[in-house]
Amino acid sequence: MNHLVAFVSLGCDKNLVDSENMLGILHQGGYTLTGDESLADVLVVNTCCFIEDAKKESIENILEVAKYKENGNCKALIVTGCMAQRYKQEILDEIPEVDALVGTTSYDKIVEVVDKVLNEKGIKTQHFDILDREIIEEMPRILTTAGYFAYVKIAEGCDNHCTYCIIPKLRGKYRSRQMDSIKREVERLAKDGVSEIILVAQDTTRYGSDLQDTSLAKLIRELSSISGIEWIRVLYCYPEGITDELIEEIKTNPKVCKYLDMPIQHASNHVLKRMARKSTTEYLKEVLTKLRREIPQIAIRTTLIVGFPGETEEDFNILCDFVNEIQFDRLGVFTYSQEEDTPAAEFDDQVDEDIKQKRKEVLMTLQHGISEKLTRQKVGKTMEVIIEGKLTDENVYIGRSYQDAPDIDGQVFIDYEGQLISGDYVNVRIIDANDYDLIGEIVE
Repeated sequence: MNHLVAFVSLGCDKNLVDSENMLGILHQGGYTLTGDESLADVLVVNTCCFIEDAKKESIENILEVAKYKENGNCKALIVTGCMAQRYKQEILDEIPEVDALVGTTSYDKIVEVVDKVLNEKGIKTQHFDILDREIIEEMPRILTTAGYFAYVKIAEGCDNHCTYCIIPKLRGKYRSRQMDSIKREVERLAKDGVSEIILVAQDTTRYGSDLQDTSLAKLIRELSSISGIEWIRVLYCYPEGITDELIEEIKTNPKVCKYLDMPIQHASNHVLKRMARKSTTEYLKEVLTKLRREIPQIAIRTTLIVGFPGETEEDFNILCDFVNEIQFDRLGVFTYSQEEDTPAAEFDDQVDEDIKQKRKEVLMTLQHGISEKLTRQKVGKTMEVIIEGKLTDENVYIGRSYQDAPDIDGQVFIDYEGQLISGDYVNVRIIDANDYDLIGEIVE
């Protein structure tokens, strides 16, 4: 029988790559993929549990699709990913509709698990490999993003052990992929029409530290030689790994987007130390100043945590002053989430939720003004833009500049009578701007 499989993928883009690999493995194994959950014989939920909101979303999605066991065709409900890894027994005990669990390093066994669930009805199935297992380098993959861009995971796991983070316990130690394997994957993606690749890992700047004579800069250099690849974007760059070699590669390589996602989390030395971050306020200013000096057109994105245990008003004011001084092009703010099994969860000086929320609002208001000012400075400039779609019934196309990563940053709106296709690269003169987005016209 030709069974239909539907996927729900939650969490980060690294999790999305795992989902795309599982889709490819299932398709290769003879299963048919569907986007209609009500028709699926097999439902897979790839979960996230990084923070409390992610856990709630994962549980809600599991319960939502579990309804199809009574009101649809679902014969097997499988939970994979971080929540399966972290809460396996709780899921089996509290959600009886779940038939199988697959851990974070076992997703290559998805066909084996699905086969077993369908053939041995009523038997709960689990597959959990050791967290530090060697990375499976070659796997089939079916993209769920637009066909012109793809995330490429260059490493698995994390060695940073920040006190607020559970990832090392869910994903294992840091393991870089072999450069040749990454290059072969990108070559396949390019042949399939992908022109923008986005490099991701828990810490991309650490790439190659466990391999011989390898670094992120060298990997980028290799990937830029691939025909068809126009843009290379790098996310999750920890500041301690931003070397002069990497800065030079970003500066001089025409295929590398002058864009860096650098999650600093805080700017007070007191809080950074309690987070077990390796940076200091002084070092962060030094590396950010160097990036701006060497690459004047660079767009820098960061993420921050407010309300970390022990964060005082003085610490928060230091953070606000830092944001105001640095003027980040893109910035996201999270309130601290007290995650069990992390050192910070046991700290005595937890911050009240209402204080966390107020601090988040203050910081976002500050960033709103910075963003509005920076976007308006782009008026009159010409930028290369990748087209992503068109507004229905209007001659307005939507695109992204090199300063914008998919889904998290701004957009460029272009009034144009001609015909453009998603994935096209066009030169656009910016004629207006709002808080986060740009408005432009095609430069013929």
